[in-house]
Amino acid sequence: MLLGGDLGGTKTLLALAEVIDGRIEIVRQQRYASLDYASFDDLLAEFLAGHPAINTACFGVAGPTDGRHAKLTYQPWQLTASELEQKFAIGRVSLINDFAAAAHGLPLVDDQNILTLHTGQPEEHAPRVILGAGTGLGVAGLIWESDRYRVIPGEGGHFGFSPQTAQQGELWAWLLAQNGRVTVEDIVSGPGLSRIFAFLSGQTRAPEEIGRAALAGIDQSANAALQLWLECYGAFAGDLAMHWLARGGVYLAGGIAAKLLPHIDASSFTEAFLAKREHSELVKNMPIRLLTVEDLGLRGTLARAAQQD
Repeated sequence: MLLGGDLGGTKTLLALAEVIDGRIEIVRQQRYASLDYASFDDLLAEFLAGHPAINTACFGVAGPTDGRHAKLTYQPWQLTASELEQKFAIGRVSLINDFAAAAHGLPLVDDQNILTLHTGQPEEHAPRVILGAGTGLGVAGLIWESDRYRVIPGEGGHFGFSPQTAQQGELWAWLLAQNGRVTVEDIVSGPGLSRIFAFLSGQTRAPEEIGRAALAGIDQSANAALQLWLECYGAFAGDLAMHWLARGGVYLAGGIAAKLLPHIDASSFTEAFLAKREHSELVKNMPIRLLTVEDLGLRGTLARAAQQD
């Protein structure tokens, strides 16, 4: 029996699975609101009540980890693998970054759940990068090694934000005056969309409301906020693509992009991605693909747990 989990500041996904004829078959899957639980132990105890012993477990956490210890960036949960092994009688527990988990899940995504935003000219076995905006901004790289991709975790969402237009410069200055150093995650995330909306309109609104209003075409401020958000997202994705020389593709994960991009004009994202001056021809050949599955990270933790079994 395998246990996988995708632990975020907003939601947590858990699943029990078995490996049958080389395939991972999910036995039970559950979604939880992370803020409803004071600790991850409380949540896990509820999920595992009455279930058999577990061979291996892997949890993807929204924050840095050394593999045995982790603390979520936007949730007061601290995890220690040895304590989880002992308390829940699990043979082995590993902790990985949530976007490293998403990267491990890439081979498990069906073609119908991948939307191409920019075709490019992908190269086999070339580096890839995956990123996604949700409560925060996750990033991971993939490098081909021997016969498979090796996942390289990172905290690229905490890079300093680099304005590329006069309006983005004004947004940067507005945020700098409030909190000091401005990171990409301050802007390219769910809370970041709300900050952009407040910057443009002087009003406070949840990111879900802004997205719905922009999709419905009933609020010009919401549409303007979403377009600026997409410009910032695309520019950063293009920067990462150059950093990794991601000729194998740039993959977008995370709930916001999956919910919005299939239904809107994504040209502002793509144009910002490609606007790389003397390196525009370089990034033009890099594909951009949108992953529309919500449980990508969970799939990746199960795949990782199976590798350790």
